[in-house]
Amino acid sequence: MTAQIPTEPHGLGVLPFPEGLLLQETERPEVAAYNDWVLDPSTADAAHVRAGLPAAQQPLVDIVAWTAGLTDALPAEPRPETAPEVAALAWAARAAQALDAGRAAEAVALLDRAADRAPAPLAAVLQGEAAGLRQDHGLGTAEEVGAALAGAEQALAGTDLAETRAGLLHRLGNLAHTRAATGAEDARTELQAAMRHYYAALQLVTEQSAPLLWAGLQLDLATAHLASPMTTASDQLRLGVATQALRASRRVFAEHGETGRWAVATVDLANALVYTPSTHQGDNLVEAVELYEEVLESGARDEDPLGRARLLANQGNTLAHLGAFAAARAKLAEARYLFEAELDHDGVLAVREVLDEIARAEVLAASEPEDGDLARQAEQMARVPQPEGYTSGMGVQVLPPPKPTVTVLPTRARTETPR
Repeated sequence: MTAQIPTEPHGLGVLPFPEGLLLQETERPEVAAYNDWVLDPSTADAAHVRAGLPAAQQPLVDIVAWTAGLTDALPAEPRPETAPEVAALAWAARAAQALDAGRAAEAVALLDRAADRAPAPLAAVLQGEAAGLRQDHGLGTAEEVGAALAGAEQALAGTDLAETRAGLLHRLGNLAHTRAATGAEDARTELQAAMRHYYAALQLVTEQSAPLLWAGLQLDLATAHLASPMTTASDQLRLGVATQALRASRRVFAEHGETGRWAVATVDLANALVYTPSTHQGDNLVEAVELYEEVLESGARDEDPLGRARLLANQGNTLAHLGAFAAARAKLAEARYLFEAELDHDGVLAVREVLDEIARAEVLAASEPEDGDLARQAEQMARVPQPEGYTSGMGVQVLPPPKPTVTVLPTRARTETPR
């Protein structure tokens, strides 16, 4: 049966819609009628479907109607006779509406209330969502959020909600990652903790099962690897792992139209190629220039003048290291103009320093034979700093936590209400 539900339901998707709102007691005619209506509202009148269900399940019709955008009327507050699962979903619907209206604190309180009514594993899912909102909106300390996320993730161990668990582990990794990026006393330990969470999450999902979550984990894992100090020769292996992870994440983001995150992965990959020691450094620099150009041509940074300026500065600096001084000056001139327009004095100063180094390198080149070692001259130039976001020792951004994401229960974990 072809569903006639709108592709973008009302609310922010806190509810497991639509599959998670189906009932499994399909041998009962009233349940079969309800399920048909969920998948295609044209099959019956909502009031008729509601009347056919037991009182404990009737609010499901109101939840579906609101979630699907068939009505603007929020589900009523649950009554004592409402089944616990249904009551939890009703509170979750009200949380979605509050979040949609920008009332994050109210949404968290409603999700907490929903979790209190819900049986496992739905309670853990809702607790994880509430913790995620606290993380994204600064409604609790990092320790409180971390404890809540860890508790929800542990409560889901042994269930088939692998994607939900992976999302919680991703958030736990982001907490440690951000502590490392914002001056934690032992940043290395925090980065190691972040990587453990990312690796654990990647054991639960694949590119096929959850492509965007998988790509996000690859991106953050790569930046954690690149940000970690290199103390032994074996650490060089991490650079190859990180580069491959960035290549994979940007490919998936491109396939799914995630332009913003594709741009982040592409810039981080370019930065990694510039800063990673290699016997093929020249080839890496050429590829980095091309990657920067891809982002510039995509328009992903057009609405962010400072972001575009930093990207141009990176590209100009890389061109200078290749000895392509004329092309480098053109990119750096545009970067300096944007920095000046945005009153970013540090950015202007950094670009001027590179332009000065180019001028000195050109003077040196003119005084040497034509086959002089331009690579050696370019190597004398100071690299442009990476002022965008948090920065690592490898010039790669350490990303802050992701935007709010909402868990959708898979079909196998559908809410089942009692007869």
